[in-house]
Amino acid sequence: MIETYNPKNRKHKRVHGFLGRMESHGGRAVIKRRRMKGRKKLTA
Repeated sequence: MIETYNPKNRKHKRVHGFLGRMESHGGRAVIKRRRMKGRKKLTA
């Protein structure tokens, strides 16, 4: 059986990073919610 989690820095940044979030409506909503909550760190 293979491992299902194979971390890659490039993919992690592209999917969960700031610019990756800003690409979609839902991603922008995530940033907005985290800003409203007062998170010090908005994205990965």
